Amino acid sequence: MHNPINHPARSTYRVLAGLIGLYLVVFGGIGVATTGGDGLFTQDAERVLGQGSNLANALISLVVGAIVLIGAVVGRNIDVVLNRVFGWVLMALGLATLATLRTDANYLDHTLASSIVMMTLGQILLLAAMYGKVGSVDEHQAWQRARLEF
Repeated sequence: MHNPINHPARSTYRVLAGLIGLYLVVFGGIGVATTGGDGLFTQDAERVLGQGSNLANALISLVVGAIVLIGAVVGRNIDVVLNRVFGWVLMALGLATLATLRTDANYLDHTLASSIVMMTLGQILLLAAMYGKVGSVDEHQAWQRARLEF
């Protein structure tokens, strides 16, 4: 894998990942406050920030957002691993809920907007994972040599 090491825009991508984590925490917090009295997998529940959500979706968003936000604060390539893992998780979640729209299997009460937002956030996290790696000068030079040989 030829992902860049010490990319000049890595701090920008780290901030983007932190903002995604913050958005998910806010979305999850508002969702828990809004749908707290409903059942865990209630369908046709309240809309949160223009997206369909129920208590289960809000709790998942809250936990994932907190982990991504903590990873962005800690850094040290922990954020790269977390962004890669949760980027794929959000992509899979968006695709799975897209496949179950308008069915009884829509357990997270997603709408089309919810699925699109989840997939977009997942793509941005994957982008942040690709360009956020930090390494030593030797690792950076080895990456540069491998890039030029390719």
